[in-house]
Amino acid sequence: MSKIAVLTNDLQADLINKNQERFDAVEAATPAFSAFLHAMRERGHHIIHLQLINLPDDPIAERYDGVLPVQKGTEGAAIVPAFLADGDILLEKNKDSGFYETDLHERLQDLGVETVVITGMQSQICVQTTAADAFFRGYSVWVPSDCVVSAREQDTVRALEWMDGYCANIASSVEIIEILDSGKDLPRKEFLVP
Repeated sequence: MSKIAVLTNDLQADLINKNQERFDAVEAATPAFSAFLHAMRERGHHIIHLQLINLPDDPIAERYDGVLPVQKGTEGAAIVPAFLADGDILLEKNKDSGFYETDLHERLQDLGVETVVITGMQSQICVQTTAADAFFRGYSVWVPSDCVVSAREQDTVRALEWMDGYCANIASSVEIIEILDSGKDLPRKEFLVP
């Protein structure tokens, strides 16, 4: 059983289609991102899609022109088919981090996962908070730089720099596959406080 899980964040129509910048960023990343997910599935690693579901009574959930997006059971809340495959696991979350008030940690422990590879959007929000929360729980954290996106490129750059300086190993999806195919484990980030 694999000790690695890929976590995707917010690959849902309502969130991707919020504005042209998000749509363009996801569209540009989709070929590499889909290929990475396929390669990880082929190698027997777990794929867990973190699906944001806004609660109607959440006072801080962003509304788009007064409408609450990604509500449970709506078409816009579904994971976009380009990223989904049979056997993938769906896990609902109501906040940015996949660990906040969910059973993600327990599910990962039940699967024997020690390393998480965090992907999706937005880099500076859901990806970054999920990476930090995974690190706090003792996971080895990796982020493929070509499988995370934000509406603004500078937000992705800033988030990758922050995670690299603190809680995650940053590499391209190709580099991650090459490490795995060489028979090596994905090593834990060594962080030393300056």
